[in-house]
Amino acid sequence: MDPTTDNGPATATGPAGAPRDARASLEALRAEISKAVVGQDPAVTGLVVALLCRGHVLLEGVPGVAKTLLVRALAASLELDTKRVQFTPDLMPSDVTGSLVYDARTTEFSFQPGPVFTNLLLADEINRTPPKTQSALLEAMEERQVTVDGTPRPLPDPFLVAATQNPVEHEGTYPLPEAQLDRFLLKLTVPLPSREDEIDVLTRHADGFDPRDLRAAGVRPVAGPADLEAARTAVAETSVSPEITSYVVDVCRATRASPSLTLGVSPRGATALLSTARAWAWLTGRDYVIPDDVKALALPTLRHRVQLRPEAEMEGITADSVINAILTHVPVPR
Repeated sequence: MDPTTDNGPATATGPAGAPRDARASLEALRAEISKAVVGQDPAVTGLVVALLCRGHVLLEGVPGVAKTLLVRALAASLELDTKRVQFTPDLMPSDVTGSLVYDARTTEFSFQPGPVFTNLLLADEINRTPPKTQSALLEAMEERQVTVDGTPRPLPDPFLVAATQNPVEHEGTYPLPEAQLDRFLLKLTVPLPSREDEIDVLTRHADGFDPRDLRAAGVRPVAGPADLEAARTAVAETSVSPEITSYVVDVCRATRASPSLTLGVSPRGATALLSTARAWAWLTGRDYVIPDDVKALALPTLRHRVQLRPEAEMEGITADSVINAILTHVPVPR
């Protein structure tokens, strides 16, 4: 079962020794966020997995499918601080990280933190800003700090970048380089809603729903940083057998030998897949990882870490289809 294409994790019973309350709190996120966002449970699950793994998420979807609202509702449900940056061609790196400002009264420079100093940063349309500004996020995403004038400044914990991009409009965009794509733990697709869900969306708006006022919609914090930290501790204790480790390596190595790809998954990608599989196993109520956990998270964890050959693209082959084929052919441990 793929958590990014299905309905997310089932209610967990909780293995012995795991903090059931932390899991129950994170499970409650789906119900709370559904007060504001309709029909995007898979994306919610992916964001929760990223929080558990201390990773970042690239959200891809056409305009108007509630990508921004989803991140805002998640932050409100987790009682976390969130900021939004609209990435544009004239955005400067200091507009993201912050800068030194001269104070005429004290005749000294003081650091004014930028929007990156938050728990959940929504980087809206990240591919609309030049590489110089895109790279300003690299240190923040990888090192959890920002260096200005030679002084490193740590970012809050938890810290997650949720970046969005439009998959159908390419005019005036700057595609993310492979090095930056690899910094994202997951790439989640946010699809158009079903007919029933779209009717629900319009009905809510007709009844007075205001997406700018989540409190009026009834969204309340159901978990906090303490729950998240307890959950991360439990995920770290989820056992991984040598057979599962070998299976993850075999899947990732198969991408490097695929004739449809010019770039396969790096060891960092293999590490990411192991981490997301552990988080998914814990969310579904187990304290050990099985092959199905690896399969469930393979697409969102690996699809942005591979590069198709031009001739494969012309034939209609996609990264998802290549990964699915690899999962079919790589022997599964018993």
